[in-house]
Amino acid sequence: FLGAGLGAVLVYGVSSMAKGGLTPVRLVLAGAALSALLSALSEGIALYFQVGQDMAFWYAGGAAGIKWIHLKIMLPWIGAAILGAIALSRSITMLSLGDDIAKGLGQRTGMVKLAGTVIVLVLAGAAVSVVGAVGFVGLIIPHVTRKLVGVDYRLIIPCSAVLGSLLVVLADLAARMVNPPYETPVGAVVALIGVPFFLYLARKERRGL
Repeated sequence: FLGAGLGAVLVYGVSSMAKGGLTPVRLVLAGAALSALLSALSEGIALYFQVGQDMAFWYAGGAAGIKWIHLKIMLPWIGAAILGAIALSRSITMLSLGDDIAKGLGQRTGMVKLAGTVIVLVLAGAAVSVVGAVGFVGLIIPHVTRKLVGVDYRLIIPCSAVLGSLLVVLADLAARMVNPPYETPVGAVVALIGVPFFLYLARKERRGL
């Protein structure tokens, strides 16, 4: 959670310094750049302490090594964070209209952003600590969900949780069938979908400038 918090502070700081302020696509681009930097630092630390093989498995991502004890530890944190996200969903919907409109509707935008950030840190930190660095799920699923259910986050948040879980499960099944009895990294399977989607978003942002 501390690592996730440090990463979030760096991503928000870098993306906020850009001309025009913070936007979702700038947030994604800053996250991708800092992810590469932190990954390089992690690899250096892994080589120094001679845990490179363990780190390689974790970076690849996968559900093969998950045990019930992991789920038992994660469940209270994830359950509380999902309930918090659903409780905050109405405020996030108002916030998506813009800070000025949200403030006019009586929202305390600073508190909403802080609470949302903490919830994301808990969910992302718990998932990554067990499954590994399976990227692009948080990039693909919210956009797809918004196309399906609209802009109301009371629907987007629970539907994103279900669709994101479904994507990881299907990717895990595909990874197990590529080269049995060995398991292909789940992160690689998700990246086959995520990289083209990321390039599409980057191109769309460039056209909007």
